Amino acid sequence: MSIWQQGAVLELTIDTLNHTGSGVGRWQGRVVFVPDAVPGDRLRVRLQHVKPQYAHSVLLEVLAPSPARVRPACIVADKCGGCQWQCVDYPTQLAAKEELVHGAIARIAQQHPQTRLPIVAAPAPLGYRNKVTYPLGCRHGQVVAGYYQKGSHRIVNLNQCPVQDPRLNPLLATIKADLRPWPIYDEMTAAPGFRHLGLRIGQRTGEQLITLVLAGELPPDVPVQAQRWYEQFADVVGVCVNFNSQRGNRIFGHHTQVLAGRSYLREILAGVEFHIGATTFFQVNTAQAERLIEILQDWLGLRGTEHLLDLYCGIGTLSLPLARLAGRVTGVECHADSVTQAIATARHNGLTNTEFICAAAEEWLPQWRQAVDVILLDPPRKGCDRAVLEAILEQRPPRIVYVSCHPATLARDLGYLCAAGGYNLLKVQPLDMFPQTAHVETMALLSAP
Repeated sequence: MSIWQQGAVLELTIDTLNHTGSGVGRWQGRVVFVPDAVPGDRLRVRLQHVKPQYAHSVLLEVLAPSPARVRPACIVADKCGGCQWQCVDYPTQLAAKEELVHGAIARIAQQHPQTRLPIVAAPAPLGYRNKVTYPLGCRHGQVVAGYYQKGSHRIVNLNQCPVQDPRLNPLLATIKADLRPWPIYDEMTAAPGFRHLGLRIGQRTGEQLITLVLAGELPPDVPVQAQRWYEQFADVVGVCVNFNSQRGNRIFGHHTQVLAGRSYLREILAGVEFHIGATTFFQVNTAQAERLIEILQDWLGLRGTEHLLDLYCGIGTLSLPLARLAGRVTGVECHADSVTQAIATARHNGLTNTEFICAAAEEWLPQWRQAVDVILLDPPRKGCDRAVLEAILEQRPPRIVYVSCHPATLARDLGYLCAAGGYNLLKVQPLDMFPQTAHVETMALLSAP
């Protein structure tokens, strides 16, 4: 009987890391994916989910550790699903991410940029997250909060996390203990109760925001406890509750209520003051977001006359800092609250050369008839809708900057824009926004021939 079957135990060496965070090894010409592995490890693994040319596996034993294997900063790193690479030293993480980006563009887009730039390392590989959202559970009469165990929906209970901003750590244990009098949501039965705890910090201002996500009615005595947290923690500027009774993995619902303080925290990014609410999308790594904007400014060399179109603009994270250097900025976003927030932020910062429109990019752009000098694309992980790419090719703006958190969909869209001489791919810049994980941010600069 062939050894290439489920349950078989093999010995192999890990060559590289893939986009899911697993190590990649080879056995007799077949590929084996191994979680918690490091390039250079010699391992004993057990095969699972076996296909003719590849298999997933579980790590049984590290026979000979790689020089790049390090002790994780987190005591539950082997269980928690929040990070994939805490056992991998930071230079090896960076090398893997750089190869993932450039490899995807060469393989999927079949493009080679005129300038292939090395990845920009994060200044702090730990303690960088300005936002965390933990599922809540109840175990042995105690409230637990943390990330899910790998491959499960069992919560790994945390009292601190080395990846989040350390200033948030004191909140976690206190809030868990104080939630004990109230029901905790059960995802199996959908019994009402508190289901998530969200913590945010303005890393430049120190302001903190607490958000509880609740399925069901608000218990009448919760606002009293919210006021206690607001008074107990000097940097907490607001305590909110978000209501979400829908089953599924969606964290936030559509309605948020302020229980104490205010509904937002202030953050300074690239000289612009943003007001960030409980459900606002904002880059989780403030320092790297500022670096990204600095690179954008360098690439574009704005002279104060250009018209920029920012598609998928969110709250204006990219376009508002650039508006200080451009002649005019138009932002398009389908999320109405984000558009409202972008307009308010522009007004608050005295940026009068901006316009923000609530619309789906794929419906709005084909009808757009004004000339622009630069299009900024920052779509969700799924990439751009084909209608957006087709409208860009028809309208032919001189320059495009594409910002992406998913190398494969970025490469797909770059390939489409560059096909048949549509655009030239000038630069590709990977940027490590998410240390200790397999995720990577990428910027690409394109120009019309």
